[in-house]
Amino acid sequence: MQLFRAYITITLVLCTLPWQATAMNPAEARRTMVARDIRGRGIHDLKVLAAMTSVPRHRFVPQAMQRRAYGDHPLPIGDGQTISQPYIVALMTTKLNLTGDEKVLEIGTGSGYQAAVLAHIVKTVYTIEIRANLHRKATRTLQTLKYTNIHTRHADGYFGWPQAGPFDCIMITAAVDHIPPPLKSQLKEGGRMILPQGNPFSYQNLVLVTKKSGDYFVEQIAGVLFVPMTGEALK
Repeated sequence: MQLFRAYITITLVLCTLPWQATAMNPAEARRTMVARDIRGRGIHDLKVLAAMTSVPRHRFVPQAMQRRAYGDHPLPIGDGQTISQPYIVALMTTKLNLTGDEKVLEIGTGSGYQAAVLAHIVKTVYTIEIRANLHRKATRTLQTLKYTNIHTRHADGYFGWPQAGPFDCIMITAAVDHIPPPLKSQLKEGGRMILPQGNPFSYQNLVLVTKKSGDYFVEQIAGVLFVPMTGEALK
């Protein structure tokens, strides 16, 4: 099973970043990123390709990192967190098999980039971030970019957003060793949940969970390495 890096130390990031995108303007860099790292690696969902061509990834990273925003690698965004590499964002989004009418819950807003990609595809996105500083920054970025179909919340995502549920799809962007029961209960019949499941401090498996007739069916997708889900998930 191939290991896709969704988290990496800042030192390794700074040592391995490609430089070829730095001379491009952002729109050109996005097109290159999608052609090389998304479509070029086997993702052909036109909705996902269009969304990732549209979302200005450089606006979701610190200014010092912006010229590196379109390489296929994670980047630090502060508070010990990262923005996932573009391929992982595309892979997770594609595996939800979105049609465009869904209401999606994201656990772990981070910089807001994944929420923005989802917002270009689905009807409504609800996203929760446990870290107050990241929540504030992501909310401000999303508002500045005029995403009106994204609702943000500062809370422990383990408990979901019951007032807004149930959800067609749920995406967890931090590692957890089990599927949080509150999130399972907020998933619609026939709904899909994608998450990195396994040891939060080691490698995990990216899994797709589908709810059918009250049961939950799990499909293994790939080996990954995400930062751990905190709060209630670690108790």
